[in-house]
Amino acid sequence: MDRRSFIKTMGLTGAGLLPVGQSAWASLSPDPQTKQKLIVVLLRGAVDGLNVVVPYGDANYYRLRPSIAIPKPGQEDGAIDLDGYFGLHPALASLQPLWQANKLAFVQAAGSPDPTRSHFDAQDFMESGTPGQKSTPDGWMNRLLGTLPGITTPTRGISMGPVMPRILSGSMAATNIASGKGAGRPTVLDRPVIGEAFARLYQGKDEMSRAYQEGQQAHQEVMSSLEEEMRAADNGAPSANGFPSDASHMAALMRNDPRVQLAFVALGGWDTHANEGTAKGQLANHLAPLGQGLVSLAHGLGPVFDDTTIVVMSEFGRTVRQNGNNGTDHGHGNVMWLLGGRVAGGKVHGEWPGLNENQLYEGRDLPVTTDFRTVLAQVAERHLKLSDAKLARIFPALPARNGSLRVIQD
Repeated sequence: MDRRSFIKTMGLTGAGLLPVGQSAWASLSPDPQTKQKLIVVLLRGAVDGLNVVVPYGDANYYRLRPSIAIPKPGQEDGAIDLDGYFGLHPALASLQPLWQANKLAFVQAAGSPDPTRSHFDAQDFMESGTPGQKSTPDGWMNRLLGTLPGITTPTRGISMGPVMPRILSGSMAATNIASGKGAGRPTVLDRPVIGEAFARLYQGKDEMSRAYQEGQQAHQEVMSSLEEEMRAADNGAPSANGFPSDASHMAALMRNDPRVQLAFVALGGWDTHANEGTAKGQLANHLAPLGQGLVSLAHGLGPVFDDTTIVVMSEFGRTVRQNGNNGTDHGHGNVMWLLGGRVAGGKVHGEWPGLNENQLYEGRDLPVTTDFRTVLAQVAERHLKLSDAKLARIFPALPARNGSLRVIQD
């Protein structure tokens, strides 16, 4: 079997990818000059946005959630007041300085217009950027790579996780690295004998050889950038889910290597059907390290944070009414988070419909009044400076933009 047949057999060429060891993958292309950066955090499992950004000014919130509602600001374990109507879950207290500095904003009642309550389908639509269309071959962040000015290298777009995510999959170059301590662990190709053997095998100028050579270069760049940061992190005790540590590593990569422009990470554990808790409990235990990780990103980026937008989103929200297990079921509208230097911060954006029975989607859920693509398109347009024609390539059938929505400053 020749090299090309072997690679096809392994299912690598169909995605335009070649292995960079057990935990990293890269594809073809050369060297960008970047400044404006974007980080996307996807909360898989559908976080309860109504207990993240709490509508404590709506009496229906407390009526429909008698045992899981977050108390009002000023009460014991109460929400952190944001604007006199909305409050922040107290487990996210670490984010309060960013809110006060106008570097943090939220969009309530945001999400996908597709009605599915399937985690798999909703996540697929959010990553493809084409709600309701399962046949889309690539992710919207991969299409974004294809519209950015300059030449794209394998490290221009990175993700942290076990496999290349849907959102970055496609024809453009991207690199995936493991999360946690595995991010800096040597792979089989780092063994001198094996590495040299593969280098000889792929020393030519054909397409597969160039792909392997560029993949190895991407791997070496990432490992070199992580090595020093990993040493420092090993002296501390990262949180249970490891996000603060991973966030520090990601920030170091983006701060130290100007070629890294887009980054993605997904976090699980948000499907709170039972025993959700209030200010303490299951949800709070996940929110605390999430907030700490976002602060680690902001601080770790240093001056680069002023040129960065961080978007946090989840596939859909939770039911407004709590269920019989002191949890919440699959819903519809949710909250999006934005952090960064050019974010129109210190504000809860979006059209808030209220929680009266006649205002709920299908009589049970927060409706979607802001399409998530509208928010992302504004980030791409105002922050990454992309034209309308390029936006149409990233988000086909982009809905009409809301002229009153201003999540990114001019």
